[in-house]
Amino acid sequence: MAIRLSAATLSDLPATVTAPGYDRSVLTPGIVHFGVGNFHRAHQAMYLDTLFATGRDHDWALVGAGVFAGEAQGRAVLEGQDWLYTLVEQEAGRSAARVIGSYAGFVPPADGPAIVAQLADPAIRIVSLTITEGGYFLDSNDAFDAAHPAIVADAAAPDAPKTVFGLMLQGLRARRDAGIAPFTVMCCDNIPHNGAVTRRTLTGLARLSDPAFADWVEGNVAFPNSMVDRITPATGEREREILRTEFGVEDGWPVFCEDFTQWVLEDAFPLGRPALEDVGVQFVPDVAPYELMKLRILNGGHAAIAYPGGLMDVHFVHEAMEHPRIRAFLRKLEETEIIPNVPPVPDTDTAAYFDTIEARFSNPKIGDTIRRLCLDGSNRQPKFILPTLRDALKAGGSVTGLALESALWCRYCAGTTDSGAEIAPNDPNWDALQAVAIEAKARPRAWLEQRAIYGDLADAAPFAEAFGHWLRLLWADGTEATLDAYLAG
Repeated sequence: MAIRLSAATLSDLPATVTAPGYDRSVLTPGIVHFGVGNFHRAHQAMYLDTLFATGRDHDWALVGAGVFAGEAQGRAVLEGQDWLYTLVEQEAGRSAARVIGSYAGFVPPADGPAIVAQLADPAIRIVSLTITEGGYFLDSNDAFDAAHPAIVADAAAPDAPKTVFGLMLQGLRARRDAGIAPFTVMCCDNIPHNGAVTRRTLTGLARLSDPAFADWVEGNVAFPNSMVDRITPATGEREREILRTEFGVEDGWPVFCEDFTQWVLEDAFPLGRPALEDVGVQFVPDVAPYELMKLRILNGGHAAIAYPGGLMDVHFVHEAMEHPRIRAFLRKLEETEIIPNVPPVPDTDTAAYFDTIEARFSNPKIGDTIRRLCLDGSNRQPKFILPTLRDALKAGGSVTGLALESALWCRYCAGTTDSGAEIAPNDPNWDALQAVAIEAKARPRAWLEQRAIYGDLADAAPFAEAFGHWLRLLWADGTEATLDAYLAG
């Protein structure tokens, strides 16, 4: 019978499962984290757990926070397990399970006063974020969207905020008024220049109601940029069952991930930080080259295999990589249009970096799904694909494959696969996207006229013409034949 995970059962864990290598009773909070999801628990929380096991920095434990009532379910599971969970790292020929103990608590989600009180605690010196690419209130030009309804609401009622940024501002105001130094804001989302983006959103919201306070935030709060990487699929019954049967542990919210992990971070922490360099975090003066490489080659690569996989009824990512046409499409697109638009990265061979990514995508143990990669294209495409497209156009390079990727996304949003199976809604803007995708079947330019996504790219003739060609071919001949046409040149 599997052992139910809790603090009381740590000593009873099977020998194949590693328990936290430190006394959790000595941990004290130092970081509040917004967005307690799988990626964060496989990444930042894992690094801290590893660091704590070295015997140091036990005053940097995590406290979770969130603004959505739906996050209460995950919190309840973790609370019932004394804030413990199991992390399973998987390679093709190996799996290893360890219990992560770096959490000290989790403020009830959407409890504004409790969250602000935690943020105002002098012991909290870092506030970190994994709130997804769409959580930063950006417009199609990646500028702060002051007209977003949630921002308008927080600006009108700054003492009763509902967004992460409104809550952080209220916490910072409480610290300033009490003479407590401001915490550092550490974004860990996949956004270019993520620290700078977070600064713009936070100060932009503050400026709508209190310009003087916005100036104080601008001048006193640190926002280090970072690059984070680890493939981490969603948790379902498949993962819970594997943990029960193969490792003998009952865990309501385990995390499965690949063995590979990377974190590149700028060293800008006025109130100090954990010694993460001791456990593999790379501190550099400028994250931008690493960040751009990862966003374009890895995240752009995910987008490249997602939509043909979705249209061809492929379920798992590794199964897409087993399909010769999809794998060949990915490699040709990377080598001819993506990698040539990635500037040099210190001490890094970008071609070798892609080879590693190709192997990571092919890992059959991960169980990452094509549907997860297809999720939220309206936020992900402008960050992972369109910047490469713009640079390729400026350089006079080919955009044929990038146009095909965009056409595949459009065809996916029409809501049916090549076999006629229905695609369930998979984007916050699904209804609007589907209506435009159906219109684009007869008039492809309709898709590119979504200015909130494409900006002025609809006016770029090489892109628009290639997009229209590929979309018509996708509807006429299907995905496999279209990929064959692209691969044949």
